[in-house]
Amino acid sequence: MFVLGIESSCDETGVALVKTQEAGVPRLLAHALHSQIDMHQAYGGVVPELASRDHIRRVLPLTRQVLEQAGHALADIDVIAYTRGPGLGGALLVGAGAACALAAALGKPVLGVHHLEGHLLSPFLSADPPEFPFVALLVSGGHTQLMRVDGVAAYELLGETVDDAAGEAFDKSAKLLGLGYPGGPQLSRLAEFGDPTAFDLPRPLLHSGNLDFSFAGLKTAVLTQVRKLGTNVCEQDRANLAAATQAAIVEVLVKKSLAALKRTGLRRLVVAGGVGANRLLREQLDRACTRRGVRVHYPELALCTDNGAMIALAAAMRLQAGCSQAVHDYAFDVKPRWDLASVSAAASA
Repeated sequence: MFVLGIESSCDETGVALVKTQEAGVPRLLAHALHSQIDMHQAYGGVVPELASRDHIRRVLPLTRQVLEQAGHALADIDVIAYTRGPGLGGALLVGAGAACALAAALGKPVLGVHHLEGHLLSPFLSADPPEFPFVALLVSGGHTQLMRVDGVAAYELLGETVDDAAGEAFDKSAKLLGLGYPGGPQLSRLAEFGDPTAFDLPRPLLHSGNLDFSFAGLKTAVLTQVRKLGTNVCEQDRANLAAATQAAIVEVLVKKSLAALKRTGLRRLVVAGGVGANRLLREQLDRACTRRGVRVHYPELALCTDNGAMIALAAAMRLQAGCSQAVHDYAFDVKPRWDLASVSAAASA
């Protein structure tokens, strides 16, 4: 079975083709991605209307590119999957509309996929895929969650952010430091030249006794330090503050992940989402998990950010597991807000 996946939840248009196998994980045949970073940089963040318009321009050329790379034709596609949510409403509508229109023209069924489920399962496309069950640290955009994952569509929420997510803390702190968009990667690059102990920043909820996160207070602390430094701040102070900010975020993510492993008794951790590409986070998790005899898995770096491969994969794995059914009903809706814990075996798109 060939599954085409379309991702358009925010500022990246992704298309991919996967093939299911009789045994094992579906195989990625080809994927293509267009990032809108250059377009949004002038505004310091994503402009939803511009994002939606750009998705319209990109989705069909990317589909043709993927099919050409894979050596297949439209007629070979068995199912077309798309991101149903969460994300920007207008952007989601573009991907859903394109998927359903293409499926209707081909007479093929469609399946809406949860964006975070795509991230959650994306490490299965890596050279070192995980095995169920595991604890998952989802750090994608406005989402920071810890999940217990016993199988496809078997997810239990262990903890989540009560305000800002880790990705938002990176981006907002970067903006306070005068860095451009996207802020998170720029802050991480600047942090390489700084001293993480130069500023004493808070680690909110680190000792709360639960597995929830909070990063709004950290952002406020960064703002306070920026104001203290004034307008003539030197580059070394900026680098030190960037390093201290990154260290605070990473420490919370690492210690909460270890607490989740201890609470569940599981010996396998999956890290997924854009922040999962952070070098310091990977280094500290690798060290901590090695000491405890825990296996840790990441997506390939190219698949950490939003992409069509994770959507095609999630759809294919749900279909293989029998917990979703693709349909020939081409009337669609999208879910800009959608709780991952609600995506159970009984809840098909």
